[in-house]
Amino acid sequence: MNTPPLARFPALRLRRPRQTDWSRRLFSETTLAASDFIQAVILKDGENIREPIDAMPGIARLSPDQAVLAAREAYDLGIPALALFPYTDADHRTPDGEEALNPDNLMCRTARAIKDAVPEIGLMADIALDPYTDHGHDGLLRNGVIVNDQTVEILVRQAVVMAEAGYDIVAPSDMMDGRVGAIRTGLDDAGIDTVQIMAYAAKYASAFYGPYREAIGSAGVLRGDKRTYQMNPANADEALREVALDLAEGADAVMVKPGLAYLDIIWRVKNQFRAPTFAFQVSGEYAMIKAAAGHGWLDGERAMMESLLAFKRAGADGVITYFASEAAKLLNTQR
Repeated sequence: MNTPPLARFPALRLRRPRQTDWSRRLFSETTLAASDFIQAVILKDGENIREPIDAMPGIARLSPDQAVLAAREAYDLGIPALALFPYTDADHRTPDGEEALNPDNLMCRTARAIKDAVPEIGLMADIALDPYTDHGHDGLLRNGVIVNDQTVEILVRQAVVMAEAGYDIVAPSDMMDGRVGAIRTGLDDAGIDTVQIMAYAAKYASAFYGPYREAIGSAGVLRGDKRTYQMNPANADEALREVALDLAEGADAVMVKPGLAYLDIIWRVKNQFRAPTFAFQVSGEYAMIKAAAGHGWLDGERAMMESLLAFKRAGADGVITYFASEAAKLLNTQR
């Protein structure tokens, strides 16, 4: 497409539309709304628990009753969905993560409680074994190797359990080959064909996950690293191959994780596939902004909003973020 010729200075002054707030808003190419966010929530078993997470200032592990309150607040703010993640004590973890298949586990009980209280809000369940294994990996460990196909069989069962508990979206984050197609078949065979799959299609082996691993209790138990199944941060073309596979297998939406260091991947995915594309602003990104703001090194609110805007500008249709409720409150006051 040919770009039409522009006038030149002084006839053209690009500063003109920047002079007032109303004009800046009117000329904005990218906008944010509460409906762009999925609120990430960390769960903990018990009652009336709001346990602060040291590595994530402002975020707490919530018991199911407190998660219900968070869901009500999110709905009232205009946030359409929550993504739930469970904290599991080391003494409740097993080599094969059997608790992931328990229909009365923390994730399932919380989903039922939220849907009873706030049926209008969407719920997303992470599908992976790392919150439940005693080695901290996303799949089954056999002789020091994460085995693919046996893990996929367990993930299908986990996805069905989550869907039956009331989750509207299952989000496989494990990065096993072939798991999206297997989960789609498993859900359909179980008569749950309306449940969506949001695939962690391009999930990188990143250093930015550290605070999350503390939040769910896997930091102290993880043996080795996840580079045999999560993506190499050096690779971009490979991300497009992963996305293509997941969409072909039946994913309703795809995700890039982490976010800010991978804006180029978000842009390429959206432009190539034109499919619903989400970014995950992960725990390390959240923690960095909060830590810098806590030291007075930057304006926390502005940095938060700028980071969220960057995802939308890069092409993301929505963002999973720990900032969701904070950002939504700010946006609602600016209307």
